[in-house]
Amino acid sequence: MGGQAKGKKCNKAKKKQRGGSRGCDLSDLSAHDRMKIRMHEKAKKKTAGKYTVGQLLEKTEECLDNFNYEMAQLFCQRALDMDPTNLEILDMMGNICMELGNAEKAKQVFLKAVELSPDKGHAKYMYLGQIHCKEEALQYFSKGLEVMISAYQSQPQPFGAASRSGEMEVTTKDISAAFCSVAEIYFTDLCMEETAGDRCKEAIQKALEYEPNNAEALQLMASYLYSMEQIQEGKEYLLKSLAQWLPSMQKAEEGLSEDARNMELLETLIPPYESRITTAKLLTEAEEYELATEILEGLLDEDDEVIQVWYLLGWVCYLQTKASDEDNDFKDSARTYLRRAKKLYNKLKCDDSELLGHIEQILSELGGEGEIEDSDTEQPRLDGIEDDFVPCSDDDEEAMES
Repeated sequence: MGGQAKGKKCNKAKKKQRGGSRGCDLSDLSAHDRMKIRMHEKAKKKTAGKYTVGQLLEKTEECLDNFNYEMAQLFCQRALDMDPTNLEILDMMGNICMELGNAEKAKQVFLKAVELSPDKGHAKYMYLGQIHCKEEALQYFSKGLEVMISAYQSQPQPFGAASRSGEMEVTTKDISAAFCSVAEIYFTDLCMEETAGDRCKEAIQKALEYEPNNAEALQLMASYLYSMEQIQEGKEYLLKSLAQWLPSMQKAEEGLSEDARNMELLETLIPPYESRITTAKLLTEAEEYELATEILEGLLDEDDEVIQVWYLLGWVCYLQTKASDEDNDFKDSARTYLRRAKKLYNKLKCDDSELLGHIEQILSELGGEGEIEDSDTEQPRLDGIEDDFVPCSDDDEEAMES
């Protein structure tokens, strides 16, 4: 009798170990996390025997095309459960985790890919470089470059523009972008190193060697030269950088480039938001106020809740009050932009006291600060919210059922 009871106890213990989320204590998890676990378990049951790995990857791609990253993660995880050493799936999962802001999970996935294939596939090293800082980031970027250059040299080299086609595993543009990542590390995390300046310049020169018209590399060289107080030389590189993307963006804004393929190409040419803020700063330093204003106003069209953009517009107008006969017009504009920056600073509960101090200092000098009129109050921007919603297919809804 005692032996029988003992056997039942052992069976219960084994059942609890095998029970997955049902055998785990979920009471300490938030409602959202418990729902995610149940969704994952439900998806596993729904897809068990229903989809092949290839079909799961197709479903993942469909979700990614619709920017449904959480659903994409469920399908991708199921594919990974079925084939845990598949490098393509690991790479896809790492990308999804990065999109979801889960850097720790992405790190684990990419490190697993490194363990399985250390000398093939550069992308995982570039992502790991983004996740890490200082020397660790530099090591991953450097290894990624080593793998990248090796792959580039070993692949057949097409002629002319074909070398930029999507058929190539690695392009000169990829290598140039990787050298820019190395240069950025020396600009930021490792800027206090004794040889940081020389290493930074070497990386930028390499980037331009592989891709002479890389807008990012040209701008980095401009930043480097500005930091060395070589303003005129830096300005030349900055204007070369602008020439790579600004005319195309201006045509698009004027409606002269409506072809969808041209618009897709334009998106690949235009630097990221933060990079264009840096462009505006450099243009302001070079006293190219009109160009700086044009770029900053374009940034506002994309996102009008970035304090730095409003502040820079106010700063540009303030500087123009010192160099123009139209003093009052620029003063009014400067006040408007800086008041908006200050209002947004309070709304977003920013903690950059140095920035706020400078805003208040300029407003005090301009005079007539006063209170912001009620008519200046911004209303929430709801345009386009419906467009962001993409309905799931019937199969997706099955996997999401709880």
